[in-house]
Amino acid sequence: MHWLTENAGLIKTVAKGARRAKSSFAGRLDLFIEAELEWTRSGRSELHALREVSVHDYRTGLRKSYRDAVIAAYFGQLLEQVLELDHPVPEMFDLLQRGLLYLVERGADRKAFDHFEKEIARLLGLGTSSHVALLKTYGKLPFSRDHCLDLLK
Repeated sequence: MHWLTENAGLIKTVAKGARRAKSSFAGRLDLFIEAELEWTRSGRSELHALREVSVHDYRTGLRKSYRDAVIAAYFGQLLEQVLELDHPVPEMFDLLQRGLLYLVERGADRKAFDHFEKEIARLLGLGTSSHVALLKTYGKLPFSRDHCLDLLK
């Protein structure tokens, strides 16, 4: 699983035994959750061992709308593309928190989508030209972007 944390940044974890019937992770690993994590850093790879998860918010509102779930996934994919692993950027964490809260409370719209991209570009020091600066800098954007734009028409 990939996580964006406030203090450790973007991390990748593996939850050993999570598929077992009596796993301590049962019902705790899902898309878009906000949780407190306990994990052990790997000395050999970028894949760390997840030890415990305490869910604070399941964000069930994102599961009520396909459009909202797709846009939320795009937000995560875009951050994965632009952030370095194990490098905290609290402003990006805050942006994702605010973006997901907006989707839960108001639903996805083009204004929120554009704002998210523009804020990422601004926080990265790329100006405010939104996806254009991101595209020039990173060479591509997540493939789901076109589908998101279709859903927001």
